Amino acid sequence: MPSKSSFDLDFSYGRKGELLVEELLTNGKRVEVKRDRKWHLTGNVYIETECFFTKNNAWAPSGLSVTEAEYWAFVLKRTVLMLPLDVVWYAVKNFGRDITCEIPPNISKGYLVKVVDLIEATKQVSVVQGEGSTESKKTPALE
Repeated sequence: MPSKSSFDLDFSYGRKGELLVEELLTNGKRVEVKRDRKWHLTGNVYIETECFFTKNNAWAPSGLSVTEAEYWAFVLKRTVLMLPLDVVWYAVKNFGRDITCEIPPNISKGYLVKVVDLIEATKQVSVVQGEGSTESKKTPALE
């Protein structure tokens, strides 16, 4: 029996990517969108995990800690970097630098993560999952 041609393999691989984009844009996958005004100057994005509520005078989980989204999309000028939540968490845990953002009235705690480290996290999560590509196990269209 002949093995699949390079075209067949490339087509199949490309089709999986098309299905993921289609699923993200049309089938109700939840995506939380983030922007960072200084990322182009610092190379970092800020990922919030706690917020200070003056009403209660206490810190509470927020941002990444409470998101119900399956993906986070970082808008970087005219480019969007969209990552599955497990990759964002991996980036925070392995590359993040904790910081308190003391800009009133929205005081928060979180992590600075370099944009290049978000890409590196994508690679490393793929290797940990034994995939050898940038696909996450939390993306059903790619399984």
